[in-house]
Amino acid sequence: MSMDRALEEVRFAKDNGACGIFMRGIAEDRILSDPYFYSLYEEAGNLDLPICVHASTGGFDWVDLFERESGFAKFKFPVLSAFHSIAYDGIPERFPKLRFAFVEIRAQWIPYAISDLSQRLERRGKHVTSDFMRENRLYVTCQTNDDLPYILKYSGENNIIIGTDYGHVDTAAEIEALKKMQHHGEVNPEVIDKILDANPKALYGL
Repeated sequence: MSMDRALEEVRFAKDNGACGIFMRGIAEDRILSDPYFYSLYEEAGNLDLPICVHASTGGFDWVDLFERESGFAKFKFPVLSAFHSIAYDGIPERFPKLRFAFVEIRAQWIPYAISDLSQRLERRGKHVTSDFMRENRLYVTCQTNDDLPYILKYSGENNIIIGTDYGHVDTAAEIEALKKMQHHGEVNPEVIDKILDANPKALYGL
């Protein structure tokens, strides 16, 4: 609501151990590629803090519009839209030190989003490579019942992470389930190790 105060808070958070900045998919009725946020993104990049977009919305009109639905459109759609608009509007290019994460919305939508972005960006003369997410420093949390072999064809192996989401029932369940996948042969064990360790370290600068 006050960018000056937001920037002060970001610096305070960094000084006190923060490793990321939480944002909603819609913030104060603005999409996340809005130039209003440019000073925040600049500071976040300088402080080596990723922007982490969690399933949620800060748009009151959006909440009212989907008041009676299950929560899918109300809380998930804004994050999908944020991924698309941030990539389409060239925010990663404008802020080359900044990383983005999109959290608790699965990863099954990535093939559709990347395919759609590819078509739209190529109309503007921009070629989307198989390393699009890595090149743009875009990270997405998966769930263990996602079709990871299919998703990885579009995401690459360096930008998928797993979340434990402290406060939910079992903070170890997802990690243990993912470890079991190493023995099923569905995904290369080295890639599973990246999802559990190297990729989140890269995202959070650990």
